[in-house]
Amino acid sequence: MDGVRRLADRDGRRLQHHRGITALFRPTYYLVGTAQLLVFDFNAWGWFWLGLGILQVAAGVGCLYGQMWARMTGIGLAALSAIAHLAFLAAFPLWSLLVIALSVLVIYGLMVPPRGATA
Repeated sequence: MDGVRRLADRDGRRLQHHRGITALFRPTYYLVGTAQLLVFDFNAWGWFWLGLGILQVAAGVGCLYGQMWARMTGIGLAALSAIAHLAFLAAFPLWSLLVIALSVLVIYGLMVPPRGATA
């Protein structure tokens, strides 16, 4: 399970960075109608995704060192990512569903106790 956890966590962090940078430098990349669910402009979303990705990298490094605070932070950030991608369903439906599924996988991987852990 450790390999799946590391792979899902690494891919999830990489996706957040790319989404943030894309929204910052190419604001016309995501197309959304006027009645769709996007609360902020794309520049604000770009900074949000970039900041979330940086926090996920910090939590991922903490997870590699076995820190419990990093696992709890990672669960919270993955849940926040999944909820925030609901706003992007109109702009990029398949990609958003993929990231939501990866976020659920990361949450599962971080909630499973490490091998050899005792209560």
